[in-house]
Amino acid sequence: MLEKYLMIVIYFGILMFLGYLASKRVKSMSDFVIGGKSLSFWVAAFSAQATGESAWLLLGLTGMGAMLGFSTYWVVVGELFGVGVAWFLMANRFKRLTDKYDSITVIDYMASRFKSKTNVLRLVSSAGLSIFVLIYISAQIDATGSAFESFLGWNYHTGAVVGFLVVATYCIAGGFLAAAWTDMFQGAVMLVCLVLLPLVAYLSLSNSGSIYDGLYAIEPGLVNMWGAGGFTLMNVAVVVGMMLIGLGFLGSPQVFARLIAIRSEDQINRGKWVAMLFTLLVDFSAVSIGVLGRYIFTTQGVEPDTVLGNGAQNVLSELVEFTFPPLLVGLYVAAVLSAIMSTVSSLLVMAAGSVTHDLYAKIINPELTDSQAARLCRSITIVFAALSLGLAITVSIASPDR
Repeated sequence: MLEKYLMIVIYFGILMFLGYLASKRVKSMSDFVIGGKSLSFWVAAFSAQATGESAWLLLGLTGMGAMLGFSTYWVVVGELFGVGVAWFLMANRFKRLTDKYDSITVIDYMASRFKSKTNVLRLVSSAGLSIFVLIYISAQIDATGSAFESFLGWNYHTGAVVGFLVVATYCIAGGFLAAAWTDMFQGAVMLVCLVLLPLVAYLSLSNSGSIYDGLYAIEPGLVNMWGAGGFTLMNVAVVVGMMLIGLGFLGSPQVFARLIAIRSEDQINRGKWVAMLFTLLVDFSAVSIGVLGRYIFTTQGVEPDTVLGNGAQNVLSELVEFTFPPLLVGLYVAAVLSAIMSTVSSLLVMAAGSVTHDLYAKIINPELTDSQAARLCRSITIVFAALSLGLAITVSIASPDR
């Protein structure tokens, strides 16, 4: 257990250090919200993909792979499609226009792009974004508590509070740059851990050549790319639904905030290949973790939920414990937290920036100075953090069997 805690302490220490370095560069509202448009393609690509995945990748997609088997690989196809459209078809034009309008938020861009003559667009967009971001952050806090509970045996509420205090601290200190820099580090942790786990687990199996037969014996539908029952109209509809998951990238404001913040269109042209490769590796590996976990931990007639938790979301932690020594288990706790924290940090800064810039500075107090706006944005980040944590804790108490 000591080895696990050592790895987590090192991980949290790196996040705090990056947040401290970023705080030294925050001098204005633009610095706090978009990092002064200074991101390189490496930082932008890793940051965009890490923040776009969230806990869904390490808990949800791995669990889906365990539940459904080979048909889950269609999600990988859909993710590549969504990321490809975002980076190859939308990114350059979006960057060009946001630079033209000098936009620092997605809503700022929309108001300029559609030549809004009233404040209705800003009000509706900012209010809607704030409400749903609050809910999404709360869901990630819930996943944080579950991660600590699953990997370390902590009390759920203790894990949720500790994890969230860390991410809120470096966000409040360093704003967007802290989120982007920590996202790159966290994305690298996610990439290494996700690619390494199924490879090592596969090589450690004495009968790895019989995985296909073993899965077929558990449930024939697990090895059919169309799912149980084969090529049917219903299964085709399910496959299309899984592929459409990738469309989420086309409407994720925290992802497009990275495109506003990237240094130039040339950086986008280089970053798009990094984003595609990152997506392919982490998504394919996540599904493979689920498939291997189903083969290793279940038998014919045994529902995966009974062994691997609700929706098989514990398959990652089970496979890590099965494959690696305690020191590396701590690294995988960090990987799960990376997926969660990269999303939380980005959403916090984005929502606070929208309320400060799009509502207060543009509508209520246009005379607000740049330095005042930066200070106000930090304060609103604290408010959003407190509200999100309060919502997550309230829901966990009101619905313990959620």
